[in-house]
Amino acid sequence: MNCYELTKMTWEEVEASLKQVRLAIIPVGAHEQHGPHMVESCDAVLAERMAVKLGERLYPYAIITPTVNMGVSTHHLNFPGTISLKPTTLIMLLKDIVSSLKHHGIERFLFLNSHGGNQSTLDVAMNMITEEMNVEVYYAKTTASAKNAIAENVHSTLFGHSCEREISEALYLAPELIRADKLQRGDIQEPGRWTQLRPGKALKGFYRYEEMTKNGCIGDATKADFEIGRQIVEEALDNLSSEMMKLIKEDSKIL
Repeated sequence: MNCYELTKMTWEEVEASLKQVRLAIIPVGAHEQHGPHMVESCDAVLAERMAVKLGERLYPYAIITPTVNMGVSTHHLNFPGTISLKPTTLIMLLKDIVSSLKHHGIERFLFLNSHGGNQSTLDVAMNMITEEMNVEVYYAKTTASAKNAIAENVHSTLFGHSCEREISEALYLAPELIRADKLQRGDIQEPGRWTQLRPGKALKGFYRYEEMTKNGCIGDATKADFEIGRQIVEEALDNLSSEMMKLIKEDSKIL
C-alpha cells in the first residue's frame, strides 16, 4: 500500500495506519454542468484523483477520506443536472467529517478543492472549524499553485471552467470524463453585467453562468493536451506536497 485511502481499508488497516498518519486530506468537488464536452461529476473525480496522488507523495503521513462530491454550485443551477449545496450545508458536512476523524486522533486537515465556487465557503469553514474544534485546517485549490505551467500553456483571457486547463488536467487524470468529439470553445456572452464581477474587478457579486457563457464553458477546450495537463498537475503536486511536509515535520512525533 503506497497510499492510505479510507474507502479501500478495513478498520484494522486504518488502526494500524493511524500510528503514522498526521493529516487527513478531504477531497471536495461539485456536481455541476461542464459544457457539452465534460461530464457533471468531473470536479469530484478530479479532486479525488489529485488527493490520491498527493497522498502517495505524503505516504505514510496522510490518509484520504471519501470525496465530498457536491458543492456550492448555485450559479450553474439553470443548466440541467446541476446539484448545489447551500454554503451552510457544506460547512456542516465538513465539520462532521473533521469531528469524526478527530475522534480517531487526527488533528490536521486539508480540504483539497477542485471547484472555484467552493473557495469562499471553505475559507469560512477553515476559520470556524479551527476555532471550534481546536484542530489545524488548511484548504487549497487542486492546481491553482501551478502558476508556471498555467502561464506557459493557457492563453485564453477567460478560462477556468471546462477550458483548455481543466480539460488538459482531465486528459492526464481522468480521460473518461471527456466527450472528445464535442470539444469546443466557450460561447461567451458579451457585453454583460458579469464582466464587472469577475476576479480582479472592483466589485464582487453573484451572476449566473448562462449570463457569461451560452454553452456552459469558457476558454478553448480544443487546445487541451495531455502533456499540458501533466505539467500543471505535477507542478501543483510538487508545491502542495512540499508545503504540507513542512507542516507535518513540525510534529515532534516524526523523527
